[in-house]
Amino acid sequence: MRKEFLVFGGPLIGQEEIDEVVDTIRSGWLGTGPKTIRFEQEFAEYLGVKHCMAVSSCTAALHLSMLAAGVGPGDEVIVPAMTFCSSANAVIHAGARPVFADIELPGMTLDPADVIRKITPRTRAVLPVHFHGRPADMDSLSAIAAKHNLLIIDDAAHAIETQYHGRKMGHFGDAACFSFYITKNLTTVEGGMVATARDDWAERIKVLALHGMSKDAWARYSDKGYRHYEVVGAGFKYNMTDIQASFGLHQLEKIEKNLLRREEIWRAYSKAFANFPLTLPPEPLPDTRHSRHLYAVRTKADSPLDRDSLMEELYRRNIGTGVHYTALHLHRFYRETFGYKEGDFPNAEAVGASTLSLPLSPKLSDEDVADVIEAVKESLNK
Repeated sequence: MRKEFLVFGGPLIGQEEIDEVVDTIRSGWLGTGPKTIRFEQEFAEYLGVKHCMAVSSCTAALHLSMLAAGVGPGDEVIVPAMTFCSSANAVIHAGARPVFADIELPGMTLDPADVIRKITPRTRAVLPVHFHGRPADMDSLSAIAAKHNLLIIDDAAHAIETQYHGRKMGHFGDAACFSFYITKNLTTVEGGMVATARDDWAERIKVLALHGMSKDAWARYSDKGYRHYEVVGAGFKYNMTDIQASFGLHQLEKIEKNLLRREEIWRAYSKAFANFPLTLPPEPLPDTRHSRHLYAVRTKADSPLDRDSLMEELYRRNIGTGVHYTALHLHRFYRETFGYKEGDFPNAEAVGASTLSLPLSPKLSDEDVADVIEAVKESLNK
């Protein structure tokens, strides 16, 4: 057994990030400033998109995208039933109703056939989630959106490096939203980004992200002299700081190298668990790239342990795990508010009851990976 607990999702932070943060502190510019602007520009170059706006979280990115899209009271947005709660909550914050649709198996991304079934005259947008880093079926979803005159707002929280037909996220919908939370493939501790090709959306998101002011803090207090601002809307405090961007600048430089390490760990797990009583994550589809954000296995009906028991055994062996996720419609708030019930989305429910995510950070050593494999083996053979 390991002597120290292996934290799930521990990030790999290098000396470069530390030095950049210290430089930011010494510069005196801690809030939204030149490093945030540089991070936006470099992230846009990485994706190959026109506009990127750095914000305080992916939840903020999703909310601002809804508002830029004009989504509001009386509207509906189709959201997968298997995702994190922020996907649905952003729709609610905009005043609209999230309408859940089931996922397809084994990929666990939004099922286009169920999306079609959920479209009504009130549907304004579809919110695909590129789950665990696997791209959704954007050919089908884009065709559906075009036919029904719907917007697409991508939840790409797991999908920074993901590619679909050779293009990264940010090229398939009206906006794509990314997360830089502590467990993500690129971390700024807390933070997010909106990518879009739409000039009008980019301008509205910039304004709404900082109180609805016509000029941001950098423009007001830069060495170019003070500039007066005007409040042009009731905005939010959703801006990213330069301290956060200091992490992001170097995390972005390392993202492809870190992906290679996660691919190594992924292959080691898949090889080791090939004959275990577990359902392993499917391999990427042709002409796509998986960001390898989460390595999630599923217990089977004939597994010697159910999901929760396996997690407990791994915890006893000092291995941290995660659940991504319980099906949204089974949470009390969505049941009571929107009338959902067990049985409404069988694929999402099956995944939610059986899935657990194993450590996949590039921070893991070969010894860490071996410890995870041995702990899973011991637990299932107990």
